[in-house]
Amino acid sequence: MSEEEKKENVAPVAEDKKDEPKSEEAPKEDVNVKPSVLVQPEDAKPVNQDKQWYVVNTYSGREREVAESLESRKNSLNFKNQIFRIVVAENEEEVLDKNGKDTGKKKIINLYPGYIFIEMIMSDEAWYMVRNTPDVTGFVGSSGGGTKPFPVPKEEIEPVLKRMKIADEDMFTDYQVGDNVKILSGTFEDSEGPIVSIDKANSEVTVQITFFGRLTPITAKFSEIEKI
Repeated sequence: MSEEEKKENVAPVAEDKKDEPKSEEAPKEDVNVKPSVLVQPEDAKPVNQDKQWYVVNTYSGREREVAESLESRKNSLNFKNQIFRIVVAENEEEVLDKNGKDTGKKKIINLYPGYIFIEMIMSDEAWYMVRNTPDVTGFVGSSGGGTKPFPVPKEEIEPVLKRMKIADEDMFTDYQVGDNVKILSGTFEDSEGPIVSIDKANSEVTVQITFFGRLTPITAKFSEIEKI
């Protein structure tokens, strides 16, 4: 190899840059915020297997659209093992005329405008996916700055789910004979009284209420009662 070729292959010596102005340091990224959500493997399972209910804020009037978007993203990004039920607390009511008579029409009433209920396992990935769904403005119970929210206590989420006709078996383990309960739906809606017997096989209880001034036992489903 000639002397000229040797010179061409020698790596250039770095120039002294001590006199150059230092570039402004880029702001540090919040370590709790992930830059993107990757599609999860089909069998992806988080380390924490404890699923809980959480409440998500959204814009009032956009609850149904946001819930549908969350459901679509849950499936397309393979979060089915981390995000389960997505509930908008809606109720169908009769439309009455100005005289208070039933018109035969129905309307959908949102019981909790601006909120969506999500049953999920709070992994970093699931949290980020939900939080970055369009029109989701945050989780209830989160202090911000990338901190995870607290789940909704069982005694608070239970009445919401029951009004939506959603009943889980573990909702009823705490009911005992003698507990005072309120009837949530049906002919005796809003009636109150103690439980006198429990039929776990059929998910029913017998409640003693006052009906036209007389103590009357009635049968109700677990999903139709709540403690008072």
